Amino acid sequence: MATVINDANYKSLLESGKPVVIDFWAPWCGPCRSIAPIIEELATAYEGRAIIGKYDVDEGDELGVEYGIRNIPTLLFFDKEGNMVDKHVGTITRDALTAKIDALL
Repeated sequence: MATVINDANYKSLLESGKPVVIDFWAPWCGPCRSIAPIIEELATAYEGRAIIGKYDVDEGDELGVEYGIRNIPTLLFFDKEGNMVDKHVGTITRDALTAKIDALL
């Protein structure tokens, strides 16, 4: 299951020493809902090796403002040191997302 990421916990997750993928989404967003099953599946598949989480833009704004999120879905990719190394805006295939996560490991 994807980790719930919010303004209170994102800094500690980025300091975890694991790669982190954050899906910026909202319940009303159709494209966000279309990639949600992929996010959930990969969160389970990479459990223990990477943190894959979802940040509901309707529930918080600190992280979205910090990284200039203007469109959803947006995926941000962080390396083991907590540095943002990639960004993807829009829907994504399972294979493309898997390749991006594998590149972080």
